[in-house]
Amino acid sequence: MATDPRTPPAEATMDAASLYREEIYTDRQIGTLRVLVPVTADGAPDATRATVYTGDAQIMTNMGPIPISFDIAATNLRDAIAGYADAAQVGIERTM
Repeated sequence: MATDPRTPPAEATMDAASLYREEIYTDRQIGTLRVLVPVTADGAPDATRATVYTGDAQIMTNMGPIPISFDIAATNLRDAIAGYADAAQVGIERTM
């Protein structure tokens, strides 16, 4: 169903209570690990919310590379690095 062209678009606003600082780590060989650190509106760490760990990778197909993103169950960077391979496999299987 098409949107009524007479209706003005919704205002694009950010949710100040849901901000994250993004840190990116890579070994420059396999993929990328993203760490989303919760922060308050003034940029201070927000200890009331959990840090989120995600991975990015690519699989090669005959049509070219396909980007894959997946969550990694971890509570710190070391555990996220250790869990990267298993989480990537689940992400690839889900994509296929």
